[in-house]
Amino acid sequence: MSGQVHGHCDPKFAEVREEFERNFAERGEKGASVCLSVGGETLVDLWGGVADVKTGDEWREDTVSIVFSCTKAATAICAHILIDRGELELQAPVSKYWPEFAKAGKEKTTVQMMLNHESAIPALREPVKEKGFLDWDYMIKRMEDEPAWWEPGTRNGYHMVNFGWTVGELVRRVSGKSLGQFFADEVAGPTGAKFWIGLPDGVEPHMADILPYIPQKGDPVSDFAGLLMGDPTSIQALSFLNNGGWGANDKDAHKAEIGGAGGISNARGQVAMYTPLAMNDGSLVSRDRVAAMSMVSTATQRDATLLVPTRFASGFMKSMDNRALPGAQAQSAIIGKEAFGHVGAGGHIGFADPECGLAFSYTMSQMGLGLLMNERGQSLIDAAYRALGYRSNAPGAWVK
Repeated sequence: MSGQVHGHCDPKFAEVREEFERNFAERGEKGASVCLSVGGETLVDLWGGVADVKTGDEWREDTVSIVFSCTKAATAICAHILIDRGELELQAPVSKYWPEFAKAGKEKTTVQMMLNHESAIPALREPVKEKGFLDWDYMIKRMEDEPAWWEPGTRNGYHMVNFGWTVGELVRRVSGKSLGQFFADEVAGPTGAKFWIGLPDGVEPHMADILPYIPQKGDPVSDFAGLLMGDPTSIQALSFLNNGGWGANDKDAHKAEIGGAGGISNARGQVAMYTPLAMNDGSLVSRDRVAAMSMVSTATQRDATLLVPTRFASGFMKSMDNRALPGAQAQSAIIGKEAFGHVGAGGHIGFADPECGLAFSYTMSQMGLGLLMNERGQSLIDAAYRALGYRSNAPGAWVK
């Protein structure tokens, strides 16, 4: 199996490579990448498998894929750059920057609430037009017109794709640039990250096809899945299925700026983005801002969308340990207590951990079971923390 995996791995992280190889041998991996840096030095950069199961094309060093909700972290970093510059205020009402949003029960929404998934429009009730997700102006008008599902700030419910338009429009209004252009200029460019919100010409041939998870007999049915399949009027069904026909392998969609779920990268690209934050070197945002980015800003015992306990920093996921819940397989993402980042559908992840200087990412083509991580990605995270001398993740996050 080692012949299927390419790249380099520092001997200290040999267990990461072993688990990566096990993913292909035992856990159904098709094509994937894993990368990590510590203190700014890339110590693991591995890839393997196939990018296209139909043709057998290999997953190569420059293969990329859609990383789904990992894109939210990229969008959030853009917002934090503007916050750090004093151009966007966390506690200010959204109406200060985007007056048209302040209606239909959303008048008191603040910037912080948008980053916290508390802005009360996790889904759209009326059907999204065909290819609507690809039309920024159309989706912004839908954000403005959608009535609040609850009083903003009183609860949080994961804004599965809408996060990219709510926070992304703030970035556009304040900076004068589209979200994708701002990210390219202020994040991807300075860090050298091969990460795009809106794919440029020439990269599509390097895309891996995303393979959906096929439910297996005996899979646990989460509360989220139950409502997704059983109630077409629910937040769960509307947030996931009311998408205007958007698909992960749609070439037109790859070019669109879908800041909640449409970003394209690989593990190396995400690690490049996160490394300055893991080092807290002041290059992307100030050290004080990184400290703020790592702090929990909202937590709940039952997220209004995901229907499990969730913990968020301002635009980022924190360690979420739901292993004790009945049937809660693949509903956890366990990282360091100071770490912040984001998972993506099927089990992608990228994060920074300033406590130990770790930037980590795993991306793949074969989606897995569950809302957050599954065994393939979590095993790599666990191996990385063990190599760094962390002793246990039993308290809900990795600790030394």
